[in-house]
Amino acid sequence: MNGLRFERIRKDQHYNVVFHVGSTYVPVSDETIDELKAQSLLPPERFLHVLLDKVGYSSYLRDQIQSELKTAGDPITQITVLQGALREL
Repeated sequence: MNGLRFERIRKDQHYNVVFHVGSTYVPVSDETIDELKAQSLLPPERFLHVLLDKVGYSSYLRDQIQSELKTAGDPITQITVLQGALREL
């Protein structure tokens, strides 16, 4: 599946959520999810910077996230959908 999305995979583990970037994924800690949720009402452009800072911990990963945003459609819409999905996790 292409695009960017969060998925809760289990509870009571070190990593309960993964962030899908195209066909790969990045494990995300609950602390990071909580930090992202706290920022989820920011405008999409600002939230993207927070997301890249919190989840894109390497330049390669940041590049992959930005590349996926460009190839999967309207970046603003994708970020807005991610923000909504975060609030529901």
